Amino acid sequence: MLKNIILTFFVIIIFILPLTAQDLPRHMTDYEKELIKTYIPPTGKDINPPSGPVRTMAEWEELQGTLITWTSYQSILAQIVDYAQDEGLVFIVCSDSNSVKSSLTSYGVPLVNLRFLITSYNSVWCRDYGPWCAYSIAGDSLKLIDWVYNRPRPLDDAIPVFVASYLGVPIHQTTTNPNKLTATGGNFMVDGSNTGFSSKLILSENSSLTSAQIDTIMKKYMGLNRYVKMDVLPYDGIHHIDMHMKLLDEETLLVGQYPAGVADGPQIELNIQYIQNNFLTCHGRPYRIVRIPMPPSSSGQYPPNSSYYTYTNSTFVNKTCIVPTYGFSQDTTALRIYRENLPGYRVMGINCNSIIGASGAIHCITKEIGVYDPVFISHPYLRNTNNTTTPYEVKAYIKTRSGVSSAACYWTTDTTQGFAQINMTLSADTFRCTIPAQPLGTNIYYYISATSNSGRTVNKPITAPVGFLKFKIDNTSGTANNNYVPVNYELWQNFPNPFNPVTKINFSIPKNEFVTLKVYDITGRIVSTLVNEFKTEGIHTAEFSAENLSTGIFFYELIAGDFKSVRKMILIK
Repeated sequence: MLKNIILTFFVIIIFILPLTAQDLPRHMTDYEKELIKTYIPPTGKDINPPSGPVRTMAEWEELQGTLITWTSYQSILAQIVDYAQDEGLVFIVCSDSNSVKSSLTSYGVPLVNLRFLITSYNSVWCRDYGPWCAYSIAGDSLKLIDWVYNRPRPLDDAIPVFVASYLGVPIHQTTTNPNKLTATGGNFMVDGSNTGFSSKLILSENSSLTSAQIDTIMKKYMGLNRYVKMDVLPYDGIHHIDMHMKLLDEETLLVGQYPAGVADGPQIELNIQYIQNNFLTCHGRPYRIVRIPMPPSSSGQYPPNSSYYTYTNSTFVNKTCIVPTYGFSQDTTALRIYRENLPGYRVMGINCNSIIGASGAIHCITKEIGVYDPVFISHPYLRNTNNTTTPYEVKAYIKTRSGVSSAACYWTTDTTQGFAQINMTLSADTFRCTIPAQPLGTNIYYYISATSNSGRTVNKPITAPVGFLKFKIDNTSGTANNNYVPVNYELWQNFPNPFNPVTKINFSIPKNEFVTLKVYDITGRIVSTLVNEFKTEGIHTAEFSAENLSTGIFFYELIAGDFKSVRKMILIK
């Protein structure tokens, strides 16, 4: 008997010791690729889904704090702690709080709002193995959701249970059949309104499940009504979507952009077209697409010949957004794009050259922890309009555990003159009010504020009144898919391609001008004129029907001002 115990202990030591290294990359090591074949993850604490409907929290919602694991890349972690402690608590998983305090002090970081979670760990990548915060729709009580981590790192995989115990909240785990699900946090983003996004890595890592079965598990545990799954990128070895895209709010996708035809650029464009052609936001409108550069290495190389440099791997900490930078010239552009699209946020950059070679950056080593008593506000932002006679309705779904004490909209046409208050009234589960009609050319700035019966007040956006929402009364508005004003002209690949018999073509123009979009056959003969008119700045979609045409190769050409671009598409019947 003693011999068997010793043998078992020896086997455990052999398998665990290689996994306690503090510099494990985000991707699997060669050792882990072998271990994963026979790896048995930790058993679950509560393997049942929540008893009622839930809503998984979005990253930009109110946080009580941010979770990190204190191990490798300590200079980056120290800067994250410095910024995050200004916005709330910082939960630090570590083996010794005194050594962490000493290190932070050596980096010049004050010891404020810190909470130390003393436990074991394998790696720094808490985004991937950390818990997800969800709320009961009926009572808005906080709970944690945990998947099987897609790495054979048992100490990391056990951290969500430890966090739940520390916070005193229930945890629900997808660790046992028929609800067993393997996933990773970097390959998941959610809009806070029951829509989730992942690459199709989620399918390959759960090969025993159908896509529909995965949807069912995500519905039961995380409340997803829609789960958008995109093709993986050829050169992103870990296939985590946080390396090239990010939700900035319920309707805005920040998307990494490569030069035309370079690296993963073509597949990213196909994925975005797939979303635009098949999904609307939770408010029933097209997604707003914001582009941000995917920079090359210092020697000018792109993947697969360089590390996967990215600016989308950022993290929200209440009114602060922390963005990876690299000392590149594109850093300034990236930070500007964030600030333009996140009004009122403190946008801070941290140099991530030391970590990006391990396939991760800021988002990968942080995890948000939601408040216990949220004030949830869901609001379809008002968009540009040519209406000058009818008041503009502002509506918001507002939910709190204790009930809503009051809700108001604050608006102005001149932010230097302050905001006027309009109280909102409840009608059919939605709070409503109207902003008076304004003449053409007027910019309207506004935000929503709600207070719970428990005395908590939250604004939408969270940065208000410093940050606010904006729309314009403009007689050229309303024809583009959204209010995003592109910086460059773009003609995207049609989707689907190949097609039969209908396909869609998206294009964007950075200013109002006359546009033509024509389709040619392989001999150069015009077979269809899709657009031949004045278009406003923004993203536009044209539909091409080849019902009366035969299988073959066709070309479509966009001309707008001095810009001209041609792409190829294939009809298969």
